[in-house]
Amino acid sequence: MPYAPSDGARLWYEEAGTGHPILFLHEFGADHRDWEDQMRFFSREYRCIAYAARGYPPSDVPTDPGLYGQDFSVADAVAVLRHLGIARAHIVGLSMGAFAALLFGIRHPGMASAIVAAGVGSGSPRAEQAAFRAQCREKGEALIAQGWAGAQAEETGHSPTRIQLRKKDPRGWAAYMERLAQHSGPGTGLTMKHYQGERDSILDWEAELRRMTVPTLLAVGDEDWPCIEANIFLKRVLPNAGLWMHPRTGHAINLEEPAAFNAAVQSFLSTVERGRWSLDAAG
Repeated sequence: MPYAPSDGARLWYEEAGTGHPILFLHEFGADHRDWEDQMRFFSREYRCIAYAARGYPPSDVPTDPGLYGQDFSVADAVAVLRHLGIARAHIVGLSMGAFAALLFGIRHPGMASAIVAAGVGSGSPRAEQAAFRAQCREKGEALIAQGWAGAQAEETGHSPTRIQLRKKDPRGWAAYMERLAQHSGPGTGLTMKHYQGERDSILDWEAELRRMTVPTLLAVGDEDWPCIEANIFLKRVLPNAGLWMHPRTGHAINLEEPAAFNAAVQSFLSTVERGRWSLDAAG
């Protein structure tokens, strides 16, 4: 199995296609498999790479809590690209992965030719942050103790921003739930406590975001309530970003609306590659 070495963990990855690279970063309640629709679609024209984050088998599951957090999420993305000899790539992330994608753009702008940040920003509003962090600690402890059997998976799959998938695509929702039940309790629990629950608010990055000029597409469902305010903030402060909102859609926008999501991302990447994304461009 292919692994990329990173600090404290080996990261399992898969790739398909040839061309300019796209690196996919998955959300907390998913793994590399949840990018399958995108891997199949974009590998027709791009070299697509998806990897399982640390804590998500077949990647390593460190037992040291100090080996989880937002800094590792960015360092892991860099490690995968460097392992594959890739100097620059499009970075596409959802939720936890979108958070990492934006931080990647801040810290390594020369390695990002474009960024797609989908469903980013939960827990960022000041009024919600303390409750969000407490909830992450509580859920993390429960996952470490109980894993994803029973209530944990059911609660996630029926949450207000995920039930849309079940209503639209029961078969796809069932497949998602099957994958969710296979996740590592300790790995996701430590991720929830020390990455999700201890990460910055993206509002803290305002100065850095105002300086980040990487072409960026913000994607959000109009029923992904915890993320809408954060996306409006990002649209306001990112100098080279567009905001795409899909109607009647929750959090897992790439699973709920794969055709629309793929089309929006394809159009964005095409515009960037033709040098026509920036509204400040001459001509």
